[in-house]
Amino acid sequence: MSLRERLNSIHLVAGGGAAAAAVPAAPAAESLGAGYQQLRTELHRQLLDRIDLDVMGAMPADRLRDELRQLVERLISETGVALNALERKRLVLDIQHEIMGLGPLEPLLTDPSVSDILVNTHSQVYVERAGKLELTGVRFDSDEHLIKIIDKIVSRVGRRIDESSPMVDARLPDGSRVNAIIPPLAIDGPVLSIRRFATVPLKMDDLVRNKTITAEIAELLAGMVRARLNVLISGGTGSGKTTLLNVLSACIPVTERVVTIEDAAELQLQQPHVVRLETRPPNIEGRGEVTQRSLVRNSLRMRPDRIIVGEVRGAETFDMLQAMNTGHEGSMATVHANTPRDALSRLENMLGMAGLALPTKAMRQQITSALTVIVQVARLADGQRKVTNIAEITGMEGEIVTMQDIFTYRQTGMDANGAVRGRFHASGVRPKFLDRLKAYGIRMPEELFDPARISE
Repeated sequence: MSLRERLNSIHLVAGGGAAAAAVPAAPAAESLGAGYQQLRTELHRQLLDRIDLDVMGAMPADRLRDELRQLVERLISETGVALNALERKRLVLDIQHEIMGLGPLEPLLTDPSVSDILVNTHSQVYVERAGKLELTGVRFDSDEHLIKIIDKIVSRVGRRIDESSPMVDARLPDGSRVNAIIPPLAIDGPVLSIRRFATVPLKMDDLVRNKTITAEIAELLAGMVRARLNVLISGGTGSGKTTLLNVLSACIPVTERVVTIEDAAELQLQQPHVVRLETRPPNIEGRGEVTQRSLVRNSLRMRPDRIIVGEVRGAETFDMLQAMNTGHEGSMATVHANTPRDALSRLENMLGMAGLALPTKAMRQQITSALTVIVQVARLADGQRKVTNIAEITGMEGEIVTMQDIFTYRQTGMDANGAVRGRFHASGVRPKFLDRLKAYGIRMPEELFDPARISE
């Protein structure tokens, strides 16, 4: 079929007439069917033959967008096809997305209600909204098309993906976390996962409004950060660890120098004096890798007041704990674990990955002297995120690390709509770190820890 024939068939694909007018104003290529995808691909190919990519790359975004619009409209006019305004707008916008952005993903990336984008090969795209997964109608032309989009993402941050390196972690310019895996590791085709972050970072008031925490717990967490307690945030995948770390970091005084260390930079600290470090994978010859452990060691020479490690997952745990024990109080990190006790076990296991022949008691002493508080977060069955536990590390008895719960969240049931019901409880224990808070001029009311206090 010729280009003219394909263009003329677009009305049949869309349903034509009144059906075409009923299509939503927000362009969505998938609503026009597979024929539209082929049409767009052919127009895109002809457009690339007419433009100078070097000149295009040097243009300001607004001018480039306008130039592309004019070129696409001219190309459509040359074919003599009759398109209505909405169809023409769809073609223009889709090709702009393809050249300037991430193709079919662009409408999802501009939707503030989408928190995760999960691409399972070119023909299936899910999103998460309000903690629930939804299948979308978004499609890629082919697996090759999807791989091109993945390559566009990872190349922006100096990373690569190919058969010799089929897995990659990267980030988008807005800090959203990206993971991609391609064949031969992904059996059915390329898989892309994007964990999005809010353009405007959440604040403590937002967590209280969303009932992630209570106002009293928010006040306590802010006080712990200002009093320079070392805090570990623990939780499962998608539980909100990084979001909570961002929120807590807003409580750091603007006079302090903060160094952040991450595998893929995604923290959104608001302080004026922040130095961001990011790991680097090995090149194609297997050289040049820079690990989190190397960055933690280097950060100690950068005169940080606080060190924030996006996620500890290996040998860097030893150097992080050493830093917390040697004058860098108020440092924070996240770790994957289901409970505060599990978090301690994971830290112990990761200390063993540092290659040091430390006895178990010595490793636990290192953890106990470095950390003061573990904050546990979880994503509940209905998609809500909650701070489910705030536990203080109090010391050791023999070879056992001792902890005490300050606050816990207990699920009591679910309502008729499937929403989780539960309450925040104070344990009745007065934390030892209150004296530290007082030394910094931060006073917490004694009734805050009254076990009779129960909050929704």
